[in-house]
Amino acid sequence: MTLTLRQGDRHADRVLDVVRRGFHEEGNDLVTRSWSRCLNQYQLDPGRPREPVVIASSALQSRRNQHADVIECARYEMTTLYQQLADAESAVVLTDTDGVIVHMVSSPEFAAEAEPMGLRAGGMWGEAEAGTNGMGTCLAAAHPISVRREEHFFSHFTQLTCSAVPVFDPSGEIIAVLDVTSRSSLMQQHVLVLLGMTARMIENRLIDKRFSNAHPLHFHSRPEFVYTLHEGKLAVGDDGRILAANRSALFQLGLQSMDEIRTQRIDDLFQTSLEDIVQRSLSSSFHPVVAYRANAALRFFAVARRPASDAATPARARVAGAAGTASMVAETGVESFRAPLRPAAARAPSIRTFKDARLVAHLDTARRVVARRTPVLLCGETGSGKEVFARAIHESSPHAEGAFVAVNCASLPETLIESELFGYKAGAFTGAQRSGRRGKILQADGGTLFLDEIADMPLELQARLLRVLDERQVTPLGTEETHPVDFQLVSASHQHLPSLVREGRFREDLYYRLAGIELDLPPLRDRSDKRELIHDVLKDEGGSDSRLGEEAERLLMAYSWPGNLRQLRHVLRSAAALADGKTITREHLPSLAARPASSPLPALAHAAVSDPADAAADTAPSNAAPAIKQLNPIQANERQVLLQMLEQHRWNVSNVAKALDVSRNTLYRKLHKLHIEISPPD
Repeated sequence: MTLTLRQGDRHADRVLDVVRRGFHEEGNDLVTRSWSRCLNQYQLDPGRPREPVVIASSALQSRRNQHADVIECARYEMTTLYQQLADAESAVVLTDTDGVIVHMVSSPEFAAEAEPMGLRAGGMWGEAEAGTNGMGTCLAAAHPISVRREEHFFSHFTQLTCSAVPVFDPSGEIIAVLDVTSRSSLMQQHVLVLLGMTARMIENRLIDKRFSNAHPLHFHSRPEFVYTLHEGKLAVGDDGRILAANRSALFQLGLQSMDEIRTQRIDDLFQTSLEDIVQRSLSSSFHPVVAYRANAALRFFAVARRPASDAATPARARVAGAAGTASMVAETGVESFRAPLRPAAARAPSIRTFKDARLVAHLDTARRVVARRTPVLLCGETGSGKEVFARAIHESSPHAEGAFVAVNCASLPETLIESELFGYKAGAFTGAQRSGRRGKILQADGGTLFLDEIADMPLELQARLLRVLDERQVTPLGTEETHPVDFQLVSASHQHLPSLVREGRFREDLYYRLAGIELDLPPLRDRSDKRELIHDVLKDEGGSDSRLGEEAERLLMAYSWPGNLRQLRHVLRSAAALADGKTITREHLPSLAARPASSPLPALAHAAVSDPADAAADTAPSNAAPAIKQLNPIQANERQVLLQMLEQHRWNVSNVAKALDVSRNTLYRKLHKLHIEISPPD
């Protein structure tokens, strides 16, 4: 083979030298093999790049029509990934299996600069056309890959870094490639990880879309991973036959391919029938229930529900399951994104779920005031079930047929709260939805908007929210267009809002706008139905066969439960696991048995640290005591709860954050606010 190289083209010389000598550069075998294919199979010259190949608009539209469901499932996830990267000189790209770009998300400026290189919709990036690159080489190798700058085959691509992962359809075949192409000088090591997560979200959405007539079944060996990206997901037919599975499901079940699982029924995989697990999921309000692996001593936690196509409510009223499941598109064409970590069919508990007299009375009061569209403010300790109660209010309201949209103001980064609540206009960046992204307020139109931890909303956003509540109109970011909205507002906080108002940390006018009526939810230790709750939660966490011994029950009843229902659930989950089918005794409740409920907490300076990478317990400074005395009663109680949870988890901040379902940064801010001295990791 004769190749003509331009004088002084060092990059071309290097490519030729590596291939001819047959050695692998710095261990990147995928790149070296690609260079060899480009030279020997495609007859490409690294010193003479070809003109970019871009297919005609009619051919592009045909491909988009062919892959319409994949593009629909990918659009929102690509937009979210682009926002996560926060790199103005990058693009998130989706190609078909020929390497043709069918969808792209980027800033208008970077898109304009990259267009001459063929980085645009319709551009062909297979290896035969563009040489070694992220998209084409990922397709050729059927493997995730990063192609950094000089690893590209053609020299005019060496200013770019491309990372790409394959996207699989429910049959296990590659259906697309997801890529991030960036001009940033530093390679972001986490990009491939984020791409892999995003690809799995797209795959889960695709299962939902293609099998909307099937029963979705979510499962994992750890209950906290159900409704998350790590869950196994199955689509099950009415006859119990497995129609589709995601990669996590295959891995957890010890299967290698979809061909193996398609020959099986649900009772071949688990010791249960489809109807049994659907009914048990319904009875548990769609919290995970125990399901054992067939012919094996493996325990899973699972949730199954009726097909999404069975739902009678309109598309705008459906609420999604886990982060990354399928989105709904309302008749307006605006993509409606579902709330995370809740199954579509999950309904709020009805009034008969609440056996405590105060809760029953509160729900009756709430039902009467929401009939007149009065806002409701829920107050109560952390973990006391404010969101569960808010869902019950929603079901009792005139907006019950609409969506229940929950927003946790404490768990969202401040930079994202505004776009999450108010949405953004169309055209904010290349590849955004045609009608823009609807924020949570618009998603709640016709339903209920639940603002949890409202005290953590930044002051500047409080003013915008107040205006929305007064005018019943919302204006997405970057536009002057207003959209009328009609929703029931329910807010919640474990902090004392009047105290925050006095301190200037919460708007007084917003407080009075939220507190049309204020309801205090009792903590678990004061609930008259505590015994029934303990047994109900035990069934959820350990299965219907789990039993409490008399001494264990007395211990559970006597405990003060500073973490309330959330703490109860974790304690019983651990106890059921330790008992392993036997009667739960005092020995299976080590966190309770080791210390009476009223015993004082150990000094902060002597707390044990299980993971030095997570946190180090330092002695409080000398001025800590006066600062603690300034806490209001609710904050003081919250401080006590956090101290007790930190002790329970041996001062492992990561585990406490997981137990509270918040980020570590959010927890560190809370600990600082409550004068609990812990140094975050460097």
